[in-house]
Amino acid sequence: MLISRLKLKNWRNFKTAEVALRERAYIIGPNASGKSNLLDVFRFLRDVARPDGGGLQKSVKDRGGIAKLRCLLARKDPEVLIEIEIAERVDDAPTWRYALAFKGEAKGRHRVLVSRERVEDLHSGKVIFDRPNQKDQEDPDRLTQTFLEQISTNRDFRDVASFLASITYLHLVPQLLKHADQLGGYRLESDPFGQAFLERIAKTTERTRTARLARIEQVLKVCVPNMINLRFVQDPSTGAPHLEALYQHWRPDAGWQREDQFSDGTLRLLGIMWSLLEGDSLLLLEEPELSLNEDIVRRIHPLIWQMQRQAKYRRQVFITTHSEALLQDKGIDAREVVRLEPGQDGTKVLEASEEDKALIAAGYSIAEAVLPKVKPANIDQLALFGQ
Repeated sequence: MLISRLKLKNWRNFKTAEVALRERAYIIGPNASGKSNLLDVFRFLRDVARPDGGGLQKSVKDRGGIAKLRCLLARKDPEVLIEIEIAERVDDAPTWRYALAFKGEAKGRHRVLVSRERVEDLHSGKVIFDRPNQKDQEDPDRLTQTFLEQISTNRDFRDVASFLASITYLHLVPQLLKHADQLGGYRLESDPFGQAFLERIAKTTERTRTARLARIEQVLKVCVPNMINLRFVQDPSTGAPHLEALYQHWRPDAGWQREDQFSDGTLRLLGIMWSLLEGDSLLLLEEPELSLNEDIVRRIHPLIWQMQRQAKYRRQVFITTHSEALLQDKGIDAREVVRLEPGQDGTKVLEASEEDKALIAAGYSIAEAVLPKVKPANIDQLALFGQ
């Protein structure tokens, strides 16, 4: 399954937005245009859908409350809307449509209330439910919860709920792995910064873990100088999981290093590749180019494509990036680029224009055809500060 279309109203930077999405989406835009906020739409749906995620109320609270979640331009219409369409494969007709709208309670306890929730089975043309319904009118407290988060009510669209609950976000921070012992056991929910990355590897069956690490090892041998082997081990005294890499060395058996000795780029690359092989739901990657050599960054797009091919299930991947090197790959389809353009009426979410598509068809890369459009208008004036 994959998300083929997204529609927003009053979500953070976005007063209104609607965009078609493919198997991969590269989200580009100036600083503070809302790239992370766009990814957070999907994290929000995941948090609502997760059985242990706390549902709608906690998901809004974790983001600072409805006032911080709602677009500042939403003066007359306080409702926040998220609507998605889900298809089985790219270019297939969508099979599901899920819409969730909510707003703050006008008086009383100032809770977040569902103002609309609707699920449509587009394959059969059947509306599974459409809220508020009569029971909601009779008992308004029901509107503090979505049907998406309730096992008793999402039975008829459980596949959608499970898909959303399985969305993965990764912005791996290497220092959290290198210094885990000093940092203690506290971790953020859903582990967005990869602190539990080694534990995730440890929980995988030995056969699957060995197969995945073998594929990752093939890539690392090319990207990491003198690395010849990668293995998973557990500390015999504590049981703590570790990754070890063998490097060529003049002393026999002296070249084994654990993850706390890996470079930041090696750890980030490991996290990306493992995540691509790990699941079948949407994967959200925040600036994967960080800490990586530019020559490796140029290979990220074909690496994602190859990993998608090798995985048992092909994950849909959304990526935020500023990297010219990453977007120089001419295998990136113009339809895979989502460009954010901030303005006085909020940030616009733009698909590739016909001009963009023509330039790509003529042999230009995304870095040449589209990336210049996200350059800040007065960026050249920064040179004046050095004079």
